[in-house]
Amino acid sequence: MKDRRVRAEHLFKVVSSARFLNKQGLGNEVPFFICAYDAADGLTQVEDRKDLIARLGHAGMRVLDVDLYDLSIEILKEREIFEQLIEVEADTDKAELKELLQGVLDPQEHLIPAIGKLIEDTPHDVIFLSGVGEVYPFLRSHNVLNNLQSTAKDCPTVMFFPGSYTHALATGASLELFGLLHDDKYYRAFNILNYEV
Repeated sequence: MKDRRVRAEHLFKVVSSARFLNKQGLGNEVPFFICAYDAADGLTQVEDRKDLIARLGHAGMRVLDVDLYDLSIEILKEREIFEQLIEVEADTDKAELKELLQGVLDPQEHLIPAIGKLIEDTPHDVIFLSGVGEVYPFLRSHNVLNNLQSTAKDCPTVMFFPGSYTHALATGASLELFGLLHDDKYYRAFNILNYEV
């Protein structure tokens, strides 16, 4: 589904369908979907996602749009360490900085509770997660999804993923960030581009 218009139309039809919203055809799995796209299309994907949200809004659907990068910045600011990180970033070893940010943004303790609050405070029919590439390697997509299972189970969640989501009998399912970095196995999500309306 390379053509942007075809892809955008498919996404609109799927996300606005009663079958998708009622979580049909999932076999009791969590209603998580991966919308993989070529990492080179990152900037156009941002615009396509915004257009999709606007179209869905005109159709009466409410989208909770969560950008993991923006949310991470908010968490750092709320915890009053954002400015300190900016100051020390240039002189700090990258591995040390990665470890620090992984602790401060720990999905179970900090990120998922913040998403949970957004879910609670914002009326919505579907959740969009984006910013996956921007938060790597501090946050890993499979870790976010694993921790989100107990919080975002009442309505469908779509993660916009810069890379590929593959299924193979021998190796199972995996997320490959930017089409290069194997982001471990994650098998509980559905490929939204293969979802039938």
